[in-house]
Amino acid sequence: MRISALAKLSGTQAETIRYYERVGLLSPPARTCGNYRDFGERHRKRLVFIRHCRTLGMSLAEVRMLLVHKDSPHSECDEVAALVARHLDETSRRIQELQSLQGELLSLGRRCSQGRPSSRCGILGSIERAAESAAKEAAR
Repeated sequence: MRISALAKLSGTQAETIRYYERVGLLSPPARTCGNYRDFGERHRKRLVFIRHCRTLGMSLAEVRMLLVHKDSPHSECDEVAALVARHLDETSRRIQELQSLQGELLSLGRRCSQGRPSSRCGILGSIERAAESAAKEAAR
């Protein structure tokens, strides 16, 4: 199949497919007489696997490591389990950061008194004070 068909079947942009091929995540396909890429079912399956890993928030380095193990079916999966555990820890940390951000934004939202001029805006004032405080802390 041509790249446009693979893109449609996998929900992936053609340029992304070319990129994955360039960086070695997707093996180069055979070429037709007209020099078009001729992808097969194995390319589609691998691309769908890569895409799902990306929806799980995995980096390309993590995906590459998973593919190494997928391509070596007799290798131990301890490293795969460790990768997922590290990824889970990182995801939990990011969730905590987002919850903190959510709390800060909710607090900012409560400082808004509509109808005021922006020079007296509670949100802008709070952001400005927090930015100055962070700048002073960073300068120490």
